[in-house]
Amino acid sequence: MQKRLVLDQQQIAIILKRFCHQLIENHDTFENTVLLGLQPRGPIVLDKIVKTLEEISGIRVPFGYLDATFHRDDFRRRDLPLKANETKIEFLIEGKKVILIDDVLYKGRSVRAALDAMIAFGRPQKVELMVLVDRKYTRDYPIMPDYCGVKVNTLESQYVSVEWTEKDFEQNAVWIIEKA
Repeated sequence: MQKRLVLDQQQIAIILKRFCHQLIENHDTFENTVLLGLQPRGPIVLDKIVKTLEEISGIRVPFGYLDATFHRDDFRRRDLPLKANETKIEFLIEGKKVILIDDVLYKGRSVRAALDAMIAFGRPQKVELMVLVDRKYTRDYPIMPDYCGVKVNTLESQYVSVEWTEKDFEQNAVWIIEKA
C-alpha cells in the first residue's frame, strides 16, 4: 500500500484559518448565515472552523450536523444497510445562507443528498460548499466547492484518507492511498 502525504498538520491549520478569513469576508457579521457539517466527517472540520471563527472574530455562528444517509441515491443498492449518523440542527434554515462543510468532495453524491436532506429544515436562501480536499475530475454531479483547501488529481484505484487527532491519529493529515 502506497501512501503520499498531501497535507500535514500545519498546512491543515493554515487552510482552516484561511477558510475562516474567507467566511468573514463573504459573510461579515454572519447575521443570516449558518454552518452545517455533513456527517460523518464534516463535523470535525466544522467544529474546527467554529472554534477558529470565534477566536478570530468573537462571533459564534449557528451550526449543526446534517446526516443525508436516507437521501442518498445508492441507499437501497448496498449489500449491507448504511448506518445513519446524528442530525443535530436546532434552527430553521428557511431564508438563511447555508455553508455546507465536508472533508472530501469526491463524486458529489453526498452533497446532492445533503441538499435534499436540508429541505426538511426549510428552504435556504443560498447554499455554499466548503471542502478540505476536492478530488477533481471524479464528479458524477455538477457540484463544485465555493471554498476549497486543496485540489488533488486521483485515480479510481486511489482514495483520500483524512486523519484527525480526534479520531485517535497521531496528528492531523491528508493522504492519498493506493488501494490494494
